[in-house]
Amino acid sequence: MQNRIIAETGTSAYGGHCAALRFSGKRISVLPGLPEIGSVFSEEVEKLNSGFPMLGKTMLYSSPMKSIEEQILELKKERGAIIIAHNYQVDEVQAIADFTGDSLELSRKAAQLTEEVIVFCGVHFMAETAAILSPEKTILIPDPHAGCPMADMITAEKVREIKAEHPGAKVVCYVNSSAEVKAESDICCTSSNAVDVVKSLGNVEVIFVPDRNLGAFVAERLGKKLILYNGFCPTHERIRDVDVLKLMEKHPDAPVLAHPECSEPVRNLADELLSTGQMCRRAKESTHKEFIIATELGINYRLRTENPGKKFYPVNPDRAVCPNMKKITLEKILWSLQDMKHRVIVPPEIADRAAGAIQRMLAV
Repeated sequence: MQNRIIAETGTSAYGGHCAALRFSGKRISVLPGLPEIGSVFSEEVEKLNSGFPMLGKTMLYSSPMKSIEEQILELKKERGAIIIAHNYQVDEVQAIADFTGDSLELSRKAAQLTEEVIVFCGVHFMAETAAILSPEKTILIPDPHAGCPMADMITAEKVREIKAEHPGAKVVCYVNSSAEVKAESDICCTSSNAVDVVKSLGNVEVIFVPDRNLGAFVAERLGKKLILYNGFCPTHERIRDVDVLKLMEKHPDAPVLAHPECSEPVRNLADELLSTGQMCRRAKESTHKEFIIATELGINYRLRTENPGKKFYPVNPDRAVCPNMKKITLEKILWSLQDMKHRVIVPPEIADRAAGAIQRMLAV
């Protein structure tokens, strides 16, 4: 008896169109030209290879198939690889990752790993940071187009211009930036350690790039005037104070945990301003049973998974979605391991200088 594989189409949790194949209830990879294809109508093959949906169609395969998760785990072992993922990745990517975390946690983990191959499920600047810290390792990003609009808002040339306007000032660079920008900076920071990093510099004048909201948060906490660049995260800017207030009315006992990349009106409503890693720890440690979460939607997977007895209410879930963080899928992870691409390499002349700024951050 031949195995039946059903093609399914639909809409993902993040609003995009998706297609999948299921074999005995398991999701399998949509790979054009699979050698395992046995008796299949030619028109279905043509549609598959063209990427067209085949809703309601049935194809016949002559050999058993493994789920995409099983294929990834086998290839990961074969390649001697490890998968790390940011807290904003889609649920199934976080589920298959060996380690999930925020930017600082991922930076530290990348520097400590002994595996020769790191599949980095995040956006490009994160994979660049891993490549800078571990130039001898193979750093793969499953989708090289997973970028960061905030990182694109500033260039190395612009940093040099600001430095020329403020001679003697130290440049603190949020890790959400390119390697070239990091190379022009004195020290990097993440949302979880930005206050400590700026504090470690003493009384010197500080240029903070590129995020105006995180920089303003640091200035407020330290009572220190900073020279702020006018960059921002479009996703966090879409989280509005009016949406927070609506949830506060519905859930008066739920503390508001917000990311410092949020705008000032949202920050002012928050009970705590935390990085995603800090949010996860606070949710675990707190005696509260429900929380209002003001950051990118992806974190809610980890919050729910680690705290099954607690409830989490995301602010504006239809808009607080980073499209770049959602570009990496299980299929792309599989293809990345199969073809050992896309490798992230930072030119040595840039990497050496950027490494200094990153290492100084890790030492704080």
